[in-house]
Amino acid sequence: MSYDDELRKFEAEGAAPLPVTDDQGYVEHEGARIWYAVYGAGSPVILLHGGLGHSGNWGYQVPALVRSGYRAVLIDSRGHGRSTRDAQPFSYELMASDVLAVMDALHLEKAGLVGWSDGACTALILAAKAPSRIAGVFFFACNMDPSGVKAIEASPTLNRCFGRHAMDYAQLSVTPERFKDFVKDVTLMQQTQPNYSAHDLAKISVPVVIVQSEREEFIKREHAEYLAQAIPEAEFIVLNGVSHFAPLQRPEQFNTAVLEFAGKVR
Repeated sequence: MSYDDELRKFEAEGAAPLPVTDDQGYVEHEGARIWYAVYGAGSPVILLHGGLGHSGNWGYQVPALVRSGYRAVLIDSRGHGRSTRDAQPFSYELMASDVLAVMDALHLEKAGLVGWSDGACTALILAAKAPSRIAGVFFFACNMDPSGVKAIEASPTLNRCFGRHAMDYAQLSVTPERFKDFVKDVTLMQQTQPNYSAHDLAKISVPVVIVQSEREEFIKREHAEYLAQAIPEAEFIVLNGVSHFAPLQRPEQFNTAVLEFAGKVR
């Protein structure tokens, strides 16, 4: 498979198109309509996308999971993609409760969570709050307190990603004219949340894999290492040659790590 390290293909076309499914819809929860879709059969793995993105960004991961015998569940975070939002500020706790509402609606007693960026934070908070429902967390490219974030340096790759997010929002959102407000509100959440202490992290009782990219733009490597040390029995993995956008840049490498995780928690 050819690499898309600079996100030129992603900027032009987005990720690979998602497979066709009849199993999709909305769950009403806390003032929002939360969009979901389900693919395949087997042990459920819920994929939670990053901030400003949407579930279509998992286009390279869903077929790999389905081929390997998993039930892939996608959820658009509130206010993202096809999901709506009300006037409540964005918060990771609220988005974690949305995931639980979808799990309840789909009668998923327990599921593995694969989180990317904001989705990783949402996944770990859900695991902390409802451990009996979560088989494990694949935590890719996020922080659990504000000290973990690098100073962001502008780059053509980041610009391409942002441009694709803007196009997708205009196409999918029920409020396509509100992209600037959306970015401002998500950014406020990212700058002020989450605020988990080492004591909070030590209480997490589900299997966790902390996954850091060699060329990560947003998260300090030492923060990822700290998370792996603070969370009981967490694993730490580094993905070489990729950045914050590994699922798009080198999907086969990323999928190998996801499938190894899924096999351990199924």
